[in-house]
Amino acid sequence: MKISVTNVPEEGLKVQFSKDENWSRQIFAEKEKLGLPLGSVDGSVTLKRIQETLYLEGDIRTEAETDCSRCLEAAHLPISGSFKYVLSPAQAEAEHAEEQELNPDDLDIACYQDDLIDLDPLIIEQILLQIPMKILCREDCRGLCPHCGINLNQHSCRCHDEHMDSRLAILKKLKV
Repeated sequence: MKISVTNVPEEGLKVQFSKDENWSRQIFAEKEKLGLPLGSVDGSVTLKRIQETLYLEGDIRTEAETDCSRCLEAAHLPISGSFKYVLSPAQAEAEHAEEQELNPDDLDIACYQDDLIDLDPLIIEQILLQIPMKILCREDCRGLCPHCGINLNQHSCRCHDEHMDSRLAILKKLKV
């Protein structure tokens, strides 16, 4: 989704958007395989302009269906979040291209070129930032038994008692 900077009035512009599953498949097919099928992406952005600098605030909502990191069962992952960016023209950034140390406030700055803002990369970036490192089917997922492979959420096994490391057997005698 591209927006022309000259079309953004100083009092602001609010844009609602909805993208279907094909949109995310198409975006990730061009770059890399995400391995996380997304549902439809809904959201809104508000743009405010002061001269050539734009201030963007937005929120996104989507869902993903993937495997649980512990038990490998299907996991439903709701994804939502809000974000803010400061968008400035790319020419102004090129003039100050010398090495600079970034601080946390600089991470919310993005650039645009040729009077156009492409919101798709910003939306994808925010979706990826909302995905946890380990996706779980539920908070108290017990995972798979490392010895027999049984799903510990559905059944229990006695492998823990049988497969004790012989080097740790002496610790069984300890009284706490």
